[in-house]
Amino acid sequence: MLKFVFWLLAAINLLVLAIGQGYLGSFRTETREPARLKNQLHAEKITLLMAAQATAPVEPAPSPAKPPPAAPQIFACTEVGNFVLADARKFESRLAALALGERQSRHNVAGQDISSYMVFIPSQGSKEGADRKAGELKQLGVTNYFIMGEGSPQRWGISLGVFKSETSAQTHLASLQKQGVHSARVAPRYSASKQVAYQFRDLDTATRTRLAEITKQFDEQELRSCK
Repeated sequence: MLKFVFWLLAAINLLVLAIGQGYLGSFRTETREPARLKNQLHAEKITLLMAAQATAPVEPAPSPAKPPPAAPQIFACTEVGNFVLADARKFESRLAALALGERQSRHNVAGQDISSYMVFIPSQGSKEGADRKAGELKQLGVTNYFIMGEGSPQRWGISLGVFKSETSAQTHLASLQKQGVHSARVAPRYSASKQVAYQFRDLDTATRTRLAEITKQFDEQELRSCK
């Protein structure tokens, strides 16, 4: 029995010695670089670097050049108007805040203002035609009329009344239609007037926006381009 134990212990010692010397191979996972490379995915794409290469600082990629800033938009010529004189004075007082100096100018323009509204029958082509139409009006009971002669833009037409407001003219027209006068109509009458327009040169976007805000304070006025 003692011999068996002796030889068993000797065999174990020999086995341990053989493992320690590597005669029977290693039971641990190989950690040396060749073995680790074999276990990598796509090992054929891996490049080994020298120690100097591995420790060299990586230079950052150059940043793309920034595009130059866009040039500000300049409006060569902007015009506002036409203003009647009373509104022109108010407009100019508001323009003072923009301090435009020589970039601002004004000029007079010929305009026309509506002075009244006329109810009329268009031209009948000749005096004879106008007389015949006047006779028809009499038969309908219309007596307040006037045949417009050669000095009138509505030559050989028939005026049936002139009114200060369009509402009054339309009311009179409706009354005539009830009497059977169906060829009459309403049109404005104009008188010459003096008006003012303004021009502005080389405005940047911000200044033109401020000018537009001022212009909005005046009915029927808006910015427009000019030469």
